[in-house]
Amino acid sequence: MTQALIELSDLGFNWPGHPLLLDIPEFRLERGETLFLKGPSGSGKTTLLGLLGGVQKPGRGTIRLLGQDLTQLSAGARDRFRVDHTGYIFQQFNLLPFLSVRENVELPCHFSAVRAARATQRHGSVAQAAATLLAHLGLKDPQLLGRRADALSIGQQQRVAAARALIGQPELVIADEPTSALDADAREAFIQLLFAECREAGASLLFVSHDQSLAALFDRNLSLAELNRAAVAPEV
Repeated sequence: MTQALIELSDLGFNWPGHPLLLDIPEFRLERGETLFLKGPSGSGKTTLLGLLGGVQKPGRGTIRLLGQDLTQLSAGARDRFRVDHTGYIFQQFNLLPFLSVRENVELPCHFSAVRAARATQRHGSVAQAAATLLAHLGLKDPQLLGRRADALSIGQQQRVAAARALIGQPELVIADEPTSALDADAREAFIQLLFAECREAGASLLFVSHDQSLAALFDRNLSLAELNRAAVAPEV
């Protein structure tokens, strides 16, 4: 069997003083795969994403991303590994309001020489990579690049957040409820754009949502309850 992009084994996690939140015997995300992961609020979805990104460490088990066991890295090394290889699209987008659209998209390349080099190799410069990604995601107006992020509509912010996650071709793109503020037609249109950009970059997509209507669009869909042997407990 070929090496998966993500491999979890015997993963256990609980917050201090709380019962076991996650107990996952095994989980794989293949290279280039799009996966829809569903689960209600409080089921541990966001905690799992934090573990996959190396923000938290599990109480037991292994988390391999690109063959690297994140549990064996220091906190600083996990941070560096995350920014080099993972792009995030957050539910609230988390754009920096005082930066321009272009500056927000380019931000990962300031923290990751790996992604800056990839963006430059593919597009000629980081700035051109940002402009190209935004155009592919439907933001073609050059005047938009200099606009402050807090002057954008929700749909525009969403696309800027996607471009920021995708710049520099991270191998893994994680999207945490990024379509919750959009209507049904806009949600599906955005997801199709996201699929196209992930295919272009060769990235795997882990899309987390409670909106089951989107699941059929993905290569595979899973419920966290199918993976997690622990009783559902509220997140902290």
